[in-house]
Amino acid sequence: MSKKLIPTADLIRTQLRLMRVNAELSQEEYGKLAHFSASMVSAVELGQRPLDAVYLARADKIFKTGNLFVSLLLLAERDGEPIWFRPWLDAERVAKQLRCFEPNLIPGLLQTPAYARAILRGADDTRTEEEVESLVAARMARQAILTQEHPPQFVAVVEETALRRFANGYEKVMAEQLLHLLNMAERPHIHVHVLPSNVGLHAGLSGPFVLSRSEEGGWVGHLENQLGGSVVDRTEDVEALLGKWESVRNVALPDGQSLDLIKEIVRPWM
Repeated sequence: MSKKLIPTADLIRTQLRLMRVNAELSQEEYGKLAHFSASMVSAVELGQRPLDAVYLARADKIFKTGNLFVSLLLLAERDGEPIWFRPWLDAERVAKQLRCFEPNLIPGLLQTPAYARAILRGADDTRTEEEVESLVAARMARQAILTQEHPPQFVAVVEETALRRFANGYEKVMAEQLLHLLNMAERPHIHVHVLPSNVGLHAGLSGPFVLSRSEEGGWVGHLENQLGGSVVDRTEDVEALLGKWESVRNVALPDGQSLDLIKEIVRPWM
C-alpha cells in the first residue's frame, strides 16, 4: 500500500516548529526575533494562518537556511493547482509582462475568493469542499505576483458578457467581483479593457489565452480548454497568439471607457 503524500504546506509548518524547538526558543521568543506575536507564530504552526513569503523569509534568516522556506512556499502553491497547469505557473511567476484574453470569465489573477469558489464548484460538481478550497487558496496565492515589490505589467481584455453574469443567485458575488476588478485596475501596472458585445466577430472567438514575456524578452503562451491546458512555446504558435492579442486589443475599449462601462454594469447591484 502506497503512503499518503504530506502536503508541502504541512511539511513547512512541521519543520518550522521543529527548528524552533531545536533552537530552544518558545513561540514568544521566536516571535520577538522574527517581529511577530506569539499568537501569530502559533497560528502559523497550527495551520490556522496561511503561510506567506514575508514570514518564511524571516524564518530563513533566523535559522540560516538560505532561501529554503521561501522556495518550499512556491512548491506549496503548486500543490493546489492541477498538474497540467503547473508548467504555466513557472512562466507566470517570472513574467515581466502578461497579456490575457478572457471571453467568458474574469481572469484568475483578478478574481475574488468568492467568485473563484463559484467558478471552481460550477466547473466540476464532483469536487469536495476540501478540493475546492485548496484550488481557491492556490489561485489566491498566484495573485501575489501582482502585489509584489516589482510586479509585472498585466493587461487583460475581457468580453462584456463575462461582466454580466448576475443570474442564479450570484448577484452579490458578481458585484463584489466587479468592484474588485475596478480597484485592481487603479494600480498603474494593471490595465483592464472591455471588449463590448456589439463588436461581433473577432479574432478571440476561438477561446481564451494568456501570454507571458520574461525578463530576457521571450514570449510563451497558455491555452486552456475543457480538459486542461497547454503551454505554447513554438515560435510560429507564439507569433500567432501575439497576432490574435493585437487584434482583440485593438477592438476593445480604452482604459477609461472600459472602467466606465464596468461601473455602469455594477451600479444597479450595489
